[in-house]
Amino acid sequence: MELTEKEKMIAGKLYFAGDPELIADRKDARVKLHAINHEQDKKKRETFVKAAFGGTKKHVYVEPSISFDYGYNIFVGENFYCNFHNIFLDSCPIIIGDNCMFGPNVQLYTASHPIEPVKRNSGLELGKPIKIGNNVWIGGSAVIVPGVTLGDNVVVAAGAVVTKSFPNNVVVGGNPAQIIKTIEEEPEKDALVQAREKIDHIDREIVALLEKRMSAVSEVVAYKAQTKKAVLDTSREETVLKNVADLVQDEKYRETIVETFKDIMKQSRNYQGGRLKQDD
Repeated sequence: MELTEKEKMIAGKLYFAGDPELIADRKDARVKLHAINHEQDKKKRETFVKAAFGGTKKHVYVEPSISFDYGYNIFVGENFYCNFHNIFLDSCPIIIGDNCMFGPNVQLYTASHPIEPVKRNSGLELGKPIKIGNNVWIGGSAVIVPGVTLGDNVVVAAGAVVTKSFPNNVVVGGNPAQIIKTIEEEPEKDALVQAREKIDHIDREIVALLEKRMSAVSEVVAYKAQTKKAVLDTSREETVLKNVADLVQDEKYRETIVETFKDIMKQSRNYQGGRLKQDD
């Protein structure tokens, strides 16, 4: 069975761009582009983008304006971000992975033309797909030409013209783009290191809160110095400990946290006693 011009186009074969079906598809794309590029509400714009693209996941953010030939040949993964004025010539599929970010004026061209002038002048066109891996960042005004595949974690420098494919974990730049450096993945921290880093972070928060508590204790000291009240207030401490026990949500931590607060109040009494002696 003979392929339609649309099927030839998507397959990367020579096709006639003036085919009535393709002309109609391009007109439909212009209607969709108008809706996307004139919508100020980002959630509504996201809905229009999802309807225009061939496939998306849950989160896709496209700044206006964007341009494409057909839209239905663009497939993007989760958390796709597209800055202002991107151009996608999608006669062939453009497949983009998860967590990709495109700067302003990024241009992806799957469309091409025959080198021979007679074929080119006849209206025949062709293209090659573009594939972008996961976690790829493409800088502003970069150009990706037909047939390019970029691996995972690739960074394309601003203004680069990418004329060939590149593997995972590289930074590329220039015209034509070349590898500038490789990206060394950070070794994954073991569970103990990660747990200790969490504790260090929490400790900093605790210290700040304890300083605030001691400021309040200093106010109590000033009041007791004026009124000649004793440092130890047994009923107050019992109430505090009961409140602490009630606040603890995980039963297995309750005893330890209550005992910790006993130590905090003991140190508070020591501080109060020392201050009161100094004031005598």
